[in-house]
Amino acid sequence: MKLPDMKFKKIDWSNIKATVVPGEVGIAHSYTDEEHTLRTRVMVYEPGFVLDHYCDRGHVLYVIEGEIVVDLADGREFSFPAGTGFAVSDFGDKAHRMRSDNGARVFIVD
Repeated sequence: MKLPDMKFKKIDWSNIKATVVPGEVGIAHSYTDEEHTLRTRVMVYEPGFVLDHYCDRGHVLYVIEGEIVVDLADGREFSFPAGTGFAVSDFGDKAHRMRSDNGARVFIVD
């Protein structure tokens, strides 16, 4: 990931309004900041949330609280409890999607 040319920027997450992200099952809340081609987000996954699509976009993700499971399109799955995360490049490995059985809060850069 190469960050776009931009000035130092403070992000006050408490002033960003959430957007609702409907899933295949359940909902998530996205607190999103975008600058050029850089998107940073705090995502809050409600218990039982399952993303409605597989994604090929690269991400750096950190689980703040709760736990997520990442399903890859080839059938593999990985569990990420609080304090863990992952990085994947655009179109890296297999497409992926997230779910959370008990809810989670994560920070994502993509």
